[in-house]
Amino acid sequence: MKAMILAAGLGTRLRPLTNDRPKALVEVAGHTLLELTLQRLRSFGVQEAIINTHHFADQVTAFLRTHRNFGMRIEISHEEELLDTGGGLKKAASFFLDSVDHDEPFVLHNVDVLSSVDLADMIRFHREHSALATLAVQDRSTSRYLLFDSRGLLCGRRAGQDGAPECSHPVRDAQARAFCGIHILSPRIFSLMQEEGAFSIIDVYLRLAALGERILAFSAQDAYWRDLGRPESIKLATREFEDGLDFQRDAKAPRHPY
Repeated sequence: MKAMILAAGLGTRLRPLTNDRPKALVEVAGHTLLELTLQRLRSFGVQEAIINTHHFADQVTAFLRTHRNFGMRIEISHEEELLDTGGGLKKAASFFLDSVDHDEPFVLHNVDVLSSVDLADMIRFHREHSALATLAVQDRSTSRYLLFDSRGLLCGRRAGQDGAPECSHPVRDAQARAFCGIHILSPRIFSLMQEEGAFSIIDVYLRLAALGERILAFSAQDAYWRDLGRPESIKLATREFEDGLDFQRDAKAPRHPY
């Protein structure tokens, strides 16, 4: 199984921690965000990963070399100019399309999230529902919501509680959910990406949802999840580790679809 870790961002929300390092190398309880993400992916059978870089990219390369790629096959997709989530994924397309099984789903994972979301369940759900993309979501407060219809299909997005919804197609009583930064994708997504340069993968999802593609929600409601994009979140996660939390063991992952 393959995965891509999105790690190229400047980490501006994490300043001053990212003044002299990329966000991927910010530490929680002595472990870098990149190490935690790679170990998590490897625990679910991911053996090959590609990581996009930009900010202090040489430090990421040196870190991986020092740790012998954590026993995985790892490639770097360096971005001279930031390409955002969609553009970054498109640049890495050849990493996924050179597989023997071109239909094998892969994981797309933000480097700055920590969770106990069951990736094996997500992949089963993705396959069983013939999805193009499956997104881990929770019912919690956020500044940006994704909207889903009663079948769990993506139908729009909304800024905050009171923002005007942007819908790919009209839906009654759309359910607003917070995205967890974890995707399961079918390689077919690459043949459908018309966008060029820097662009958001969410924009791609909304365009394709309007065309009838299956972009599905997967409930991670019972899972541990933390956004590690701010210094205060790093401190909180560090305290949780020091208090004995094992996020892979102590939080139940969902055993049901959205």
